[in-house]
Order: sequence, then C-alpha cells, then structure tokens
Amino acid sequence: MTTPLPTGRRVPIIDLGKEYAELRSELDPAISEVLLSGSYILGKKTEQLERQIASYCGARHAIGVNSGTDAITIALRALDIGPGDEVLVPSMSFIATAEPVALLGARPVFVDIDLTTYAIDPASVAAKITAKTKALIVVHLYGQPADLRPLLDITQKHKLALIEDMAQAIGSEYEGKKVGSFGTIACVSFFPTKNLGAYGDGGAVLTPDDRLAQRIRRLRNHGAAVKYHHEEVGYNSRLDELQAAILSIKLNYLDRWNDKRRQLAADYSRRLAGLPITLPQEAASRKHIYHLYSIRAAKRDALRQFLEQRQIATGLHYPMPLHLQPAFSGLGGRKGEFPNGERLAAETLSLPLYPQMEKGDVEYVAEAVRRFFTSSS
Repeated sequence: MTTPLPTGRRVPIIDLGKEYAELRSELDPAISEVLLSGSYILGKKTEQLERQIASYCGARHAIGVNSGTDAITIALRALDIGPGDEVLVPSMSFIATAEPVALLGARPVFVDIDLTTYAIDPASVAAKITAKTKALIVVHLYGQPADLRPLLDITQKHKLALIEDMAQAIGSEYEGKKVGSFGTIACVSFFPTKNLGAYGDGGAVLTPDDRLAQRIRRLRNHGAAVKYHHEEVGYNSRLDELQAAILSIKLNYLDRWNDKRRQLAADYSRRLAGLPITLPQEAASRKHIYHLYSIRAAKRDALRQFLEQRQIATGLHYPMPLHLQPAFSGLGGRKGEFPNGERLAAETLSLPLYPQMEKGDVEYVAEAVRRFFTSSS
C-alpha cells in the first residue's frame, strides 16, 4: 500500500519574498540611501553596477537599460539591423528574443533547437543563412550555455554578428568562461524571477567593442551623449538607481545562489532517475546554472494537473514555439517545420527550483512526480 503524501504543504515555483527576507538588512539601507540622494536615473549606483556586471561576465562594457527586451532591441539598433535584413533566431524561446527583430522591420528567421541543450542547433544554422542575414541570436535557454564554438565559427565565416541572449544564464560558463563574453553583443535581463533579478524591470547590454558601447549608451538615452543634443532617434531605456542599488547587492550572492540551484537540480535528478521522463543534462564543457529545472514528459499536461492538485506549482517554458505564434503568422511558419522545438513545447514542464527552497521541498515534489507515474501505470 502506498503511503499518502502529506497534506497542507505548498511548493511555489519561486518565492521572491524569501529572497528579500534573506537580504533585507542590506537592501533596505541601500534603498533608503538612493531615495535620500535625490538621484534616481543614471547616477553612481548604475555606474557601479555596470562596472560590476562587466567584470563579473568578463566583458569590456556593460550598459544598463530598462529591460532584457530593450537590451536586444538596442543591440540590434546598434548593429544597424532594420528593414530588408534577416536575423537567425531559435524556434524555441520567449517571444522577447524575436520580437525586437520584427519591431525594427527586420525578419526573424527561425532555426530548430538541439534536444540536448535546448539551444539553437549549430547543424541547422548554415542552411538558413542568406545574403540578407546580418546576425544570429543564440539563447542560453534555462541556464545552459549553447554550443558556442561552432556558432562562432559560422558567424565569423559569414561575417555575422553573434548576439548572446543570456536572460536566463548569467553566471553560466562555456569552456571555463562566463557567457556574455563570447559574442559581438550580449543581452541580460534583470526581470524579478531571473537568477539575478531586480524588484521591477531591468536589463543590460554587454560588448567588447568601444564603438558599439558608445552608441548603445547614446541609444538608451534618447539618442543623446550630451544633454539636449540628440544625434539620432533613440529610446527612453535607462536602468534606474533603485534597481541598480538592489542588483549591486544581489550580485554578491549570485554565485552562491547558482551553486545552490545546481545542488537542488542534482537532488532532483537523483530522485527522478528511472522515470519515463527526460531530465535536464549538463552538456560537456558547460556550467549549467539551472534558471529552470525543466523536465520533458509525454504526459506533461496530466502530470502538471496532478502536481497542482497537490499544491505544487509548475511552469510551461514555453507552450508554443515562436514559428507558430500568431504574432509571427505572416512569416509562414508551419507545424512540423521545427520538430525539436515543437516537441520541447509539447513536453516541457518546469518544477519548483530557487535557492531559498525549504528543506524537504525537492523530496516532496520528486515523490509526487513518482507517484503520478506509479498511479497512472
């Protein structure tokens, strides 16, 4: 006879209140300092954070902006990408990866993913390159770095810009180097649920290129390097001082938190071994920081319902690939065109994982997953 799971336990997919409680003694004085300073936009806290982020990621420049989406938009603008151009994008990602391409009048060209890393498949990229291709956006999905070496070879051969979308992967590593230090430009999101999250929106653009950095700084501030002298039409996309102060403190904890995520992920994988599901794998020469612990299950929807009935929250990242999104219907995407991306969309399920999880949470979630397959077999 199977012992019933304990009742009354609730496991959220993330609990940002617990994170704040952990850092409250540091965060509250920093917030008060900014409020009392009267300097709220493009001040010393933002400059400090930019230096810290650049140093942490191994980039020459980091420029704070209003969001991860704006980071990609401004990166593309800085590269002069617009109408008539094409940008290669993985078929499986959040819409913010491809949205800026379309907003600038360029064409997102979708490429299938690799079913081990869930990142863009290098073997599929070359077939999509045309004379109009100007850049490749590579997404380090769920916290696992993409296979950058062959992608760098391809972009160098075809003289394309390589843009790293590292919204989910700050602190992850490829061949011993942190992501964000490989491409022409890298884009960071500080959305609250990210491994390094603000208490509101925020983002950053990283680049080794002095000229690009200068233009990115101008574009984020209405196209002006000097106040009231607007060299081009830009954006109002500036990381505010409150968020910079918060992020500057949280950055000191990022490696510790990422290590905790890796420990929790290893615990999950040990407890879920042997079930008819696909567990996330850390590919060779990578450091996966598990922004998400996403499994694949053929009975995904039934499993999700089973877990939610037991007050275990889950996430779908993401239930529809980009080429099938209604927003991109004008591009002629067809079902079956990118089978790996479509399979991931149909099977992926993110389980609760965050550094402040309570003792026993992973065991409880894993046991519930095991019970589902035991009861449905």
